[in-house]
Amino acid sequence: MLSPRGLWNRHRRKVIIALGALGSGYVIYKLYDVHRTRVAELERQIEGAREVDELIKSQLQNHFQSIQRISDTATLPYAMHYLRSRIAEDLDLSDLTDKLRQPKGAPREKAELWERLKVLSFTRLTTSLWSMTMLYLYVRVLVNILGRHLYVDIARGSESSQIHHEVESFGRRCQKDFLATADFLSTYGINTLTMNMQSTANEVLKFKQLKDPFTMEKLHETIMQILQLFMNIDSPNYWISYLVPENAKMDTQMIALSSSGFEDPSVLMDASKLDQLMSETWAVLSSPEFRNIVELSLNKLVDVLVEEIDTQFKHSSSSSGAIPLVTLLPRVAQQALPLLEEPSINRFIQIIKNLPEVEVFYTILYSDMPPIL
Repeated sequence: MLSPRGLWNRHRRKVIIALGALGSGYVIYKLYDVHRTRVAELERQIEGAREVDELIKSQLQNHFQSIQRISDTATLPYAMHYLRSRIAEDLDLSDLTDKLRQPKGAPREKAELWERLKVLSFTRLTTSLWSMTMLYLYVRVLVNILGRHLYVDIARGSESSQIHHEVESFGRRCQKDFLATADFLSTYGINTLTMNMQSTANEVLKFKQLKDPFTMEKLHETIMQILQLFMNIDSPNYWISYLVPENAKMDTQMIALSSSGFEDPSVLMDASKLDQLMSETWAVLSSPEFRNIVELSLNKLVDVLVEEIDTQFKHSSSSSGAIPLVTLLPRVAQQALPLLEEPSINRFIQIIKNLPEVEVFYTILYSDMPPIL
C-alpha cells in the first residue's frame, strides 16, 4: 500500500493541474460576473438617459406648443388687428375721394388732390404689404428663438430642481414680455414707417402721370421699386428700427422691472435674459439670410397682387393691355385691406408660410442650438 507521501508524489502533477484549472475557472467566472454587472449598470444608465431624453423632448414639445398657441391666438392676431386699425386710420383716402367727387374746385386744386391720391394709394398698398410680411416673419423669429432657449434650459433643468424652477420662472415671466415686442411695429414703428414709405412712393411716382398707360409688368415694377428703395433708406438695415427699438437693451430691462417689481431678486436675471433674447433677435433680423426671405416673400406677394388686379380688370372690361394709371388707383388702394386680415384666414400669410425657403430658414434657426453645458 502506498503511503500518503507516496500517493502525493505520484499524483502531485495531476492535483496541481486540477487546482490550477479550478482556480482559472473561478477567476474567469469572477471576471465575467464583474463584466456582466458593468454591462447591466451601463444598460441602466443608457435607459435612464433615454428616459431623460424623452422627458426633455416631451417638455420641449409642450413648451413650444404653448408658445406657438400664444403666438397664433394672441400675439400675431392682436398685433395684426392693431396694425390694420392704424393703417386704415393713418392712410384713410375717404376725404380725398370725397373732395374729388365734388363738382366745384379749381383745376389746380383738383390736380394736387389727384397727385396726393396717386401717392397715398401706393403708400397704402406697400405699407400694408411690407408691415404684414415683416410682422409675420418677425413673430416667427421670436417663437423660434424662444423655443430654442427653452430647449437648452429644459435640458439643463433636468439635472437640477433649482435650475428647473428657474426655467419655469423664465417661461412665466419672460415669455410674454419677449413676445410682446411684436406690438412695437403697430404701436410706435408704424409712424416712421408710413412717413418713409410715403416719401419713397412720392420719389418713385413723381414722373409717372395719371394718364400714363400701365401694363401689369409696369405695375409690378413700380411696386417693387417702392419696396426696394424703402428697404435701403439711410442704411441697409435701418428698417429693423420699425420692428424693434434701437435701444432694445434699455427697453427690455424696463420691461423686466415693470413686470417683476424693483424689489424682486430675479429682476436682473430677467433683464439679462431678455437682453440676450433681443440681441439674438437683432442678429437674426440683420442677417443676409433673413433679408433674403423678406425679399422672396415680398416679391411673391407682389406677383399675387398684380395677378389679382389683372384678373379683376379682365373680368370687368373687355379691354386688354395697358391701363391708365388713374384707372388703376382704386384697385391698388383696395388691395391693402385683404393683406391685413385675421391671420387664421389671411391667404397672404399662408402663401409666405408655404414658401420652401421660408420653411428652411426657420428650421435652421430653431435647430441652431448652442451647446448644452
